[in-house]
Amino acid sequence: MSCRSLISALLLLAGAALPAQARDLTIALREGGWVDGLRAVFFQPFTAATGLPLNAQLIWDGRTENLRTHLKEDTAGWDVILTNTPALAAGCDDGFLEKLDWPAIGGKEHYLPQAVSDCGVGAFLAASVLAWDREKFPVTPGWSEFWDVAKVPGKRGLSRNPRGTLEFALLADGVALGDVYKLMRTADGVDRAFRRLDQLRAFIVWWQTEAEAVRLLGSGEVLMTSAAFATIAAANRANRQKFGVQWAGGLARIQHWAIVKGSPNLRQAQQFLYFAGTAAIQVRLAGYGGLAKGVAELRSPEAQEGLVSAPGNLAALLAVDEGFWREQGDKLDTRFAAWLDR
Repeated sequence: MSCRSLISALLLLAGAALPAQARDLTIALREGGWVDGLRAVFFQPFTAATGLPLNAQLIWDGRTENLRTHLKEDTAGWDVILTNTPALAAGCDDGFLEKLDWPAIGGKEHYLPQAVSDCGVGAFLAASVLAWDREKFPVTPGWSEFWDVAKVPGKRGLSRNPRGTLEFALLADGVALGDVYKLMRTADGVDRAFRRLDQLRAFIVWWQTEAEAVRLLGSGEVLMTSAAFATIAAANRANRQKFGVQWAGGLARIQHWAIVKGSPNLRQAQQFLYFAGTAAIQVRLAGYGGLAKGVAELRSPEAQEGLVSAPGNLAALLAVDEGFWREQGDKLDTRFAAWLDR
């Protein structure tokens, strides 16, 4: 790419004096539809630009307790992690993650405000949306139609996880975006979400990975499903826009980069975060929203329309209340598991 900011980044990286690596820079990833894209956008270009070998491993499931357990037992294995907000906050509070040296990774002013925290920098903005097979149902549905199997017959796909599933149930029941988490903080609100799930239960096909959600839709096992937008977008590129996406009532959340406390490759990890935060790199994130300032200016208006961070799309999404899930997640996990076992 000929972008001036990219050239500056590459020159800085190439000229930086770094200590010898004890081992390859190791990045722990969560499973998700973004993995292949991360390799193409971040990992391979970083190694090409710097000559630094990078080992990206699909290791952990995104759950805070599993991250805490691993970092307690084996802090030498990972240098950088891709993490959600609750695990980032827990790792930072527990002292397992480095407090970021912001000047070393480009400065706080280089990023959108929501990307900045003590121990993490926003990697990208992801969304969970309602997706459906447009060949079988040409009308754009919302969550109310998703739940209305009398009007729109067919199986529905949902994540076998209360996170997202409970929010969608309340949206299907007519709750406004701004009231979802207010209601979920009450016993009546949680009861209401589970009653709504009761109504759909016989028609639900549960999925546990983003790839499985797309497989269910592609195979015809479900007519509609909740799904990661990026995974749907990737399938559409291969299937000529077969699947529709409803932004209204989807969920938006940030994924973060963080550096493991005590990493022997601290400088290399900082260089990676600097590189990954360059606008000219983030502009290549198909299906996601970049969190570095200047990304929007590098895209045409037409290209922005298909991004999570496009103003119209972002305004239609509900930002996941990570604080709520950090406080209530264990209790709702237990209740959801009991509900599934009934």
